[in-house]
Amino acid sequence: MRRPPRILEPRRPGTVIPTGPPAAGLPGVAELLAVLAHPDDESFGAGGVLAAFVDQATRVRVLCFTHGEASTLDDGTAGPLGERRAAELEAAAAVLGVEHVELYAYPDGQLGRVPIEELVGHIVDQAGDAELLLTFDDGGITAHPDHVAATAAAVAAGTRRHLPVLGWALPEAVAAQLNFELGAGFVGRAPGELDLAIEVDRARQRDAIACHASQSTDNPVLWRRLELLGGTEHLRWLAPPSRPVRPSG
Repeated sequence: MRRPPRILEPRRPGTVIPTGPPAAGLPGVAELLAVLAHPDDESFGAGGVLAAFVDQATRVRVLCFTHGEASTLDDGTAGPLGERRAAELEAAAAVLGVEHVELYAYPDGQLGRVPIEELVGHIVDQAGDAELLLTFDDGGITAHPDHVAATAAAVAAGTRRHLPVLGWALPEAVAAQLNFELGAGFVGRAPGELDLAIEVDRARQRDAIACHASQSTDNPVLWRRLELLGGTEHLRWLAPPSRPVRPSG
């Protein structure tokens, strides 16, 4: 049974929550496939991590299952939201250094109703020479059903292809702070459940976030999360490698 996040006293704006020292580095892999549910997941969530992989010369590709057309966030620009979000994804991926984006058109918010084998099939088809899959943590960080479905499919595809799967995760202290302040539904991890803590390039991540104008203009939860994390992101193995993975650097 998942433990509820601890409720902490609110931190002042600008305060970074200490979450422990960074690990030695990311896994040293030549190619990575990120498996995500919506345009902006690659930037709002995993942006710093993807940029860090690119900086160590890993070839990064992104698979995204929906166009995110059901989002309640919208900057009011004319035109179908799904089409705009697809264009935003392409622009953000270029900023992060992502080599290729494969975007599917499953209904936003309905990914959990798609047979998991169908989703797994897409991941296996796109895996190519990837040595690692990256996705959101179990529970999808916020329990969003699309995130949960994408993560489950990534883990199942990793098992089928004998690939390790790394999950972008949130420390429980940060999750609890966000929930306390903003009434969010984040699910965090205790320190002993987190396997890697890495320093990331927030400037490049913020540039990628800016490409998602329809979603980032009025998003206080996003900005507060980045503020609380400072320059550190956290990861955990959802499907550990069968042999030790060479750290980068």
